Amino acid sequence: MSTRAGFVALIGEPNAGKSTLLNRMVGAKVSIVTHKVQTTRARIRGVAIEGDAQIVFVDTPGLFQPRRRLDRAMVAAAWGGAADADVVVLMVEAHRGVTEGVERILEGLATVGEGRKVALAINKIDRVESQVLLGLTKELNDRYAFVETFMISAEKGFGVDALRTWLGGQLPEGPWLYPEDQIADLPMRMIAAEMTREKLTLRLHQELPYQLTVETENWEERKDGTARIDQVVYVSREGHKGIILGNKGETIKSVSKASRAELEEFLGRRVHLFLQVKVREKWQEEAERYSQMGLDFKDGNA
Repeated sequence: MSTRAGFVALIGEPNAGKSTLLNRMVGAKVSIVTHKVQTTRARIRGVAIEGDAQIVFVDTPGLFQPRRRLDRAMVAAAWGGAADADVVVLMVEAHRGVTEGVERILEGLATVGEGRKVALAINKIDRVESQVLLGLTKELNDRYAFVETFMISAEKGFGVDALRTWLGGQLPEGPWLYPEDQIADLPMRMIAAEMTREKLTLRLHQELPYQLTVETENWEERKDGTARIDQVVYVSREGHKGIILGNKGETIKSVSKASRAELEEFLGRRVHLFLQVKVREKWQEEAERYSQMGLDFKDGNA
């Protein structure tokens, strides 16, 4: 039996549902899912098996109008992920339709999509009437020659199996790229940091989540089978430190508890998690912080 393997890039605006779709396709949580936009920073890859095909998903940051260095590096990573892929899937939210952001992505696809298969996945279809869906499908297909269109609900799972089956059949023949039991190629340290960052994003509001980053500073495997994980939350202002710590340290305690629980479930063993909050005013200008997130510092140049 011949095997297939290749890369699939999920692109779209922030909050289009890319991370939710990735996690459902892979069957495990490897990408941050929050109600806040722009939370996926690195090109997280999740691996799914579909028959004799191994699909390696590149979950790109949402494509948006960048304002800061970090934004520019994220957008460069998103287009870079699409340019490296065998198949690109553009995700569009059914109820939002062709927004300014989608317009910009369609323009970008004129170059990046050349020579590769680009499919359209209209997500959150449970939020609109069928007539609206038909109109949106026609409008988008008139604007770009998508090889296939899928109607899905990443959250509820509707249409996801059909999309995965189709993707498996589109990949080039060749040996699998990863061991069968591997679901993500991110180092565990980065996955652990992302889990804590997700919990902080869910707890905090407004701008602060984009002013912080989490790094796993130390990972110690203990003789009793448990792991000790030390993480640092970097913020850019002293005032932010107080917000993250919360009254009598309540916020950081609840974040630590939630993150530890998820890590234990993910690793299948006990975890001792220790969080510290440090102020680094210019962390968004430090090349090392970018490499920790899997981004290229140079991509952030104006």
